[in-house]
Amino acid sequence: MLVLIIYATLSFFATLVLHELGHYFAARICAVPVKQLGLGSGPKLLGFRVSKVDCRIRLFPVSAYVHMDMSALQSRPLIQQLFVLGAGIGVNLVLCVLTWGSLFAVFNLALALGNLIPLYQLDGWKSGMVICRRMFGRPSPLVEWILTIGGGAIGLSILARAILLNV
Repeated sequence: MLVLIIYATLSFFATLVLHELGHYFAARICAVPVKQLGLGSGPKLLGFRVSKVDCRIRLFPVSAYVHMDMSALQSRPLIQQLFVLGAGIGVNLVLCVLTWGSLFAVFNLALALGNLIPLYQLDGWKSGMVICRRMFGRPSPLVEWILTIGGGAIGLSILARAILLNV
């Protein structure tokens, strides 16, 4: 049992880190400066610098992130913006296929599918914002609120369905 807990924990962390590294390397390919990489949320436990990038490990290791220069990302062509935003999902899908049948594959598939939902601050939401802004030629608060609220409704309906199926 302890071995399974350790394997699940390591698989979860690896899934998060590899997802964010997908964004990081895609940003580097598209010449978008990355300011910070982090694992977790909450107070900073450890910080160090690697190649002009601040790396941080935080108290609650349930998330990971890449902070990049958003104005540089927004100045790139739409296809490059979507490439950077979708790279984490792409990494997770590739890892899922390569490790099919394992718990690591399940974590990768869950993270990829979860990030496709247009929930606030997830990859699907960010991609939707980029596409909407390109379609309208500018930010549109009404459209962005509709996307944000609609994404929340989709997320809640998926959660409700999952809960109801297990009852």
